[in-house]
Amino acid sequence: MRIGELSERTGTPRRLLRYYEEQGLIVADRLPNGYRVYDESNVDRVMQIRGLLDAGLPTRIIKQILPCLNKPRVIHFSDATPEMLETLENERDRMTARIRCLTRNRDAVAEYLSVVREKLATGSPT
Repeated sequence: MRIGELSERTGTPRRLLRYYEEQGLIVADRLPNGYRVYDESNVDRVMQIRGLLDAGLPTRIIKQILPCLNKPRVIHFSDATPEMLETLENERDRMTARIRCLTRNRDAVAEYLSVVREKLATGSPT
């Protein structure tokens, strides 16, 4: 598939797909006219990359663990180094802290909305 179709199927801008290719996260073959052609497996790979980026992992770490991914959201390490494990543990802990913060903020917004809606429903001043 060409870059436009991969972009459409993954919801990822073409520019970002080219960046993933520059970073060695995905691979495209080239047609004689220079157009990129992506294998079907790149759809899952791009979704994995997006999920890992959304989780807060930097591309340098994603590049290291991508070879260990054989299907979406499953990670297999047959030769994990202590350094890689420590890096992933640190990233996990950082994500956990972000999740706690996001949960607190979400709950605060939900409470605010609840109070405002209650006051609007009863006609009380806000």
